[in-house]
Amino acid sequence: MVKRSRIVAFFLLIILIGSAMGATTQNILKDIKLGLDLQGGFEVLYEVSPLEKGQKINREVLKSTAEALDRRVNALGVSEPNIQIEGENRIRVQLAGVKDQSKAREMLSTEANLTFRDVNDRVMMDGGDLAENGASQSYDENNKPSVSITLKDGDEFGKVTQEILNMAPDNQLVIWLDFEEGKDSYKEERMKENPKFLSNPNVTQVLNNKDVQITGNFTVEEAQQLASLLKAGSLPVNLDEIYSTSVGAKFGEHAMDKTVLAGIIGILAIFAYMIAYYRFPGFIATITLTIYIYLTVLIFDWMNVVLTLPGIAALILGVGMAVDANIITYERIKEEIKVGKSIKSAFKAGNDNSLSTVTDANLTTLLAGVVLFIYGTSSVKGFATSLIIGILGSFFTNVYLSRWLLGLWVNSGFLDKRPGWFGVRKQDIKSLSENFDTLDLPTKFDRFDFVRSRKKFFIVSGTLLAAGVIILLVFRLNLGIDFTSGTRVEILSKEPLTSAQLSDEFEKLGMETSDIVISGDNENIGVARFKGQLSKAEISEVKSHFGKELSADTNVNSVSPTVGRELAKNALISLLITTLGLIIFVTFRFELPMAVTAIIALMYATFFIIPVFSIIRWEVDITFIAALLTIVGYAINDTIVTFDRMRENMQKRRKLKTKQEIEDVVNISIRQTLTRSVNTVLMVTLTVIALLLFGSESIRGFSIALLIGLIVGTYSSIFIAAQLWVEWKNRELEKKGVLITYKEKKKYSDEPQV
Repeated sequence: MVKRSRIVAFFLLIILIGSAMGATTQNILKDIKLGLDLQGGFEVLYEVSPLEKGQKINREVLKSTAEALDRRVNALGVSEPNIQIEGENRIRVQLAGVKDQSKAREMLSTEANLTFRDVNDRVMMDGGDLAENGASQSYDENNKPSVSITLKDGDEFGKVTQEILNMAPDNQLVIWLDFEEGKDSYKEERMKENPKFLSNPNVTQVLNNKDVQITGNFTVEEAQQLASLLKAGSLPVNLDEIYSTSVGAKFGEHAMDKTVLAGIIGILAIFAYMIAYYRFPGFIATITLTIYIYLTVLIFDWMNVVLTLPGIAALILGVGMAVDANIITYERIKEEIKVGKSIKSAFKAGNDNSLSTVTDANLTTLLAGVVLFIYGTSSVKGFATSLIIGILGSFFTNVYLSRWLLGLWVNSGFLDKRPGWFGVRKQDIKSLSENFDTLDLPTKFDRFDFVRSRKKFFIVSGTLLAAGVIILLVFRLNLGIDFTSGTRVEILSKEPLTSAQLSDEFEKLGMETSDIVISGDNENIGVARFKGQLSKAEISEVKSHFGKELSADTNVNSVSPTVGRELAKNALISLLITTLGLIIFVTFRFELPMAVTAIIALMYATFFIIPVFSIIRWEVDITFIAALLTIVGYAINDTIVTFDRMRENMQKRRKLKTKQEIEDVVNISIRQTLTRSVNTVLMVTLTVIALLLFGSESIRGFSIALLIGLIVGTYSSIFIAAQLWVEWKNRELEKKGVLITYKEKKKYSDEPQV
């Protein structure tokens, strides 16, 4: 009997959730904070050094410096600046959406030191005598822009004017303004553009005033900026730029539009495949995936997460990863239906038996995400944040919500006589009287012996590995400025560009590039690299020049040698920590032989990406490391699925007495899990291909690395990890004579155990 109330509840629930999502999605998207790589802006990492001898850079000094920088940023009108203290002597400033980036850089590190002097250049008063917030832009009696200042003590100014009067006939009060830029070469250029002398009014009487007006042939903008600098006060330390990136607004818009389009195409491809292959459960998966996307974006909004371009890529990849839980569960349900169980019994057994596999697979990717967040740069942290939120969110939607929604239909009785709705043909269903177990089911891969030719797989894999090492030694990696230091300039034009054209434009600026690459769908994106760091003045000149000459938008990324070395070091540490964590995790969940062989296969897949990048000469930047760690965390999932089925088959056999039995366990397990392994990787691959073909050029290298890692990871899971485990167990069998499997360990504690 069909319980229609459950079906009605399903549709009412879908209508309710859909209405809520439709009513709130637009507002949520408007509230999401976009990173500077999506809306333009710039980021700078300052190294803090003492202003004078004996000064110590401690937490309090860093905090007061960050507060001083915040006051300067407020004068720019940036709504949500991000100023963070990093380590023992660094401060990172991110200003997303700032329109005048040159002015912003100037405001951050420039100090306006105002001094009142006599004609003998003796300082009478300085900026320290200004009251808090004691400067504003005003107009003089001739309606010309000026700066009005408020002093702390009017009587003190009275004493100064009295001294000037006593110096008659040289009774002039000379007002000077020094711009200081720390240790940057830009200081001298600013000094030329803004002479120190402002004005020298004659003093005719004693002025006991707090309010003083300064004139000096200012424009309105100059007067406003001077007032802002005076209000911001002095910086208590020297600031040196060791890393900076500047993104044009058009670049951000271009990258976002392309990547969102790629995401839509990739996600729709997943939806189509799931429905075509898994039928009704696949339809349920598309519903929960849609809810997953909505909830992920909602959590971004609640947590005030800054969404970056890698973050969008992680969200898109997360959809492909999230559907893994559905695939693993639906394959188990199909197996239970095939052995003759009722739809309800198959649904319950499939859910119960797949939960541990789904949990293990998600935890490995979560580990990589956490390491990425700890050791990554700001943009990579955005990717890691999206990845972590996505994994946690998918566990709720694609494990619990998906099971509940499908359970409403299963428990209604409507699907009792409809195995085809689960993608199972009636002729494939065994009779209960045959007493078939899911581990006994035949597969379409039964004719393949994956273990017998393992020596050949080892030879092929070893040959490819040796070739990869040789390629790497000969060609080496095309390291980006993230690891070598220097400056990278990207130019986005409306018209096609050529290398010669860009080279000529840089020559006009007196700049010699080390490399120019043209890319983009219409060859309208040019990338130029410089061996050294460009100064703030040079960056400003580049952006202004290309905006004027080519109507182009410009990104500028500058990395010092210090930061380059640190990024390389952190990348290595990240890989080591993730690898060690996975060994511990797999050992705990399975056994040491499985952990070691899984990591060997994983390292093979990860390494293989490197020589491919070497031979195609694709630039290796920090997002490349994010791709490597994503592969490390995700590619092991297939191995875990296979090992989990091997564990089940070993439990059924209780003892492995011969090498043939060991080989049978592996062969049967690979055959039984190959479909779900291929499908899980295929879902992520669809999103990666969409990002590669339709996404932003900025993450193209990231997409290529992921695609290579996914393909090689699937190969290494089947032909390296499982085969190495066979060799390991064969040697153990030779020593011990019999291998006690998981189910028997507790009973035979006095016997040799594995």
